Amino acid sequence: MFDDESTNSRADTPSGPAPKVTRLYNKYGPVDRRKLLRAVTTGIVGTIVGARSANATGLFSWLLGDSDSFVPAASAAEAEALRIATLGDYVWLTPTKLGGGVQAQDLATGKTMAWIEYWNYGDSCPIAHHLAAFPSQDPRKGFEFVNSTQGGQNVLIYGIPTQIREHGMLDPLWGQGNQIYRVGFDGQQMNLLENVAETTGVGLGVHTVIFPDATGFSVCDGQKDIVAFFKRATGNNKTEVIEAFRFDWIGNEPNGLLQDNWFKGGKVRISRLVKAPETGLYDYRGTKGNKLDWEMVPMGEYLAYTGQLPGDSVKTLTGADNCVHHPIHPLSLVTLRMFATGVVFDRTSMEPLACISSPEGTTKDSIPVKKIADGIWEITLDNVVTSGHECGFGPQGKWFTMTNNTRQNSMGVFDCQDRDPRNWKRVGVFKDSHWVGSTPSPFHITYSMDGSKMFVSELHQKPAKSSIIVVDTNSWTTIKRFENVGVDTQTMHVTYDGKYVLAIFSGFQRLECGTFIFTQDTLEPVGYIPNFGGHHDCVIIPRNNQELIHSRSTTV
Repeated sequence: MFDDESTNSRADTPSGPAPKVTRLYNKYGPVDRRKLLRAVTTGIVGTIVGARSANATGLFSWLLGDSDSFVPAASAAEAEALRIATLGDYVWLTPTKLGGGVQAQDLATGKTMAWIEYWNYGDSCPIAHHLAAFPSQDPRKGFEFVNSTQGGQNVLIYGIPTQIREHGMLDPLWGQGNQIYRVGFDGQQMNLLENVAETTGVGLGVHTVIFPDATGFSVCDGQKDIVAFFKRATGNNKTEVIEAFRFDWIGNEPNGLLQDNWFKGGKVRISRLVKAPETGLYDYRGTKGNKLDWEMVPMGEYLAYTGQLPGDSVKTLTGADNCVHHPIHPLSLVTLRMFATGVVFDRTSMEPLACISSPEGTTKDSIPVKKIADGIWEITLDNVVTSGHECGFGPQGKWFTMTNNTRQNSMGVFDCQDRDPRNWKRVGVFKDSHWVGSTPSPFHITYSMDGSKMFVSELHQKPAKSSIIVVDTNSWTTIKRFENVGVDTQTMHVTYDGKYVLAIFSGFQRLECGTFIFTQDTLEPVGYIPNFGGHHDCVIIPRNNQELIHSRSTTV
């Protein structure tokens, strides 16, 4: 529920009617991947939402135990192909993470329209991580997107008995990761247009987020604690850096227990990065600038403060993981995972203006950002309570929410309507009744088209299946839970007509994966569609800037 901190009510006290729960089991047992694959062999792509060869109840009623089986698909020829057009005439773009590429799926036909694999361009360890797409009036005729790739050593954290390091594939530069690929679809195939890391010298590997006016984008990296803002290029033109910043932690107790380095407070120092005058490039390609050898996995901040993450500069870590953009004001917020705080930048002046703190027990008001020299700012954090991770703005620009993880499983809720972020205020904390202990944890978020609902993926420990929580943003209470959705459920996306929500799950790169679909308004499960690869993100190609704010622009 929502804890209005002004009333000092407990966040975990039940109020209102119990949320509806949908568990994805049928009378034959759990709805598992084997059943789905069996369905695929009998024409699932054509019948998932009730096409002309299926009975009226469609696929999902069969999965939930309906005794009537659906009719197999007819001809596979395109002219006779069954369509799933009730999902809408959209293009669904997903990166395959350890698969090393991206695929575009036609939601009207189920076909893969095009795909790209970065191995083919000489990248010896491409981990296709997060992506975002620019608007296109007709995505079927062409669109462009940017896709970050993680540092190469992250391939080693999944327990795969790989010899990729021994074979020399993680070095030199082309195997170190942190590439930023700009890719174009020309109506027939995908083409690699630019490696932005090579063009600019800024190599980053995590969240890629488009400005709401589509004039540029940001990329962050929590291993390097860097955010960069880029000016958009199109076609064969080259991307330019607007500004780039590094975040460094200066703890009050750097020589005591490692966890005291953060939890006993200190300062965040923000430094504007500069290009080398000799080359006109920044010097942050590949592993250059890494503080950690590999990423903090979701909810894995404790690995840093318990000494389980090696690296060259662990004690200066802030975890600058993502940068999301206000849908109305020219403001961008960078999440610092180690503190569950957000630093707000004004994109007109390209300077940090304010800092907000998400956890209970920290200030509800914004924290001052002090400029101490040209291109250097500091933020004093006296009270570090817990770490945080993903976040996002509501589409109307009224609310901002951020997840609090590890020591507090909850979500700070902020009033962010004011043009001046120094006036933003945390007005409460939302906490689902299942968020007890360190896991399960709130993870990625998105909003319904009208902002009345917030959808939160709930991460469970491997190999357990994730859940999806639906939150009423008027009462800030849970109104629905989808249980057992899929292993490692990640980001979600709403179709722009407001009918469906699509949720991608990646299986921790080794287990089941796919796309789960439910209705936005009635919150009824629709079914699954195949999605092959360890997907870590997803977007529906926007057709204009209004749709863009519901895409990978305001939420992660």
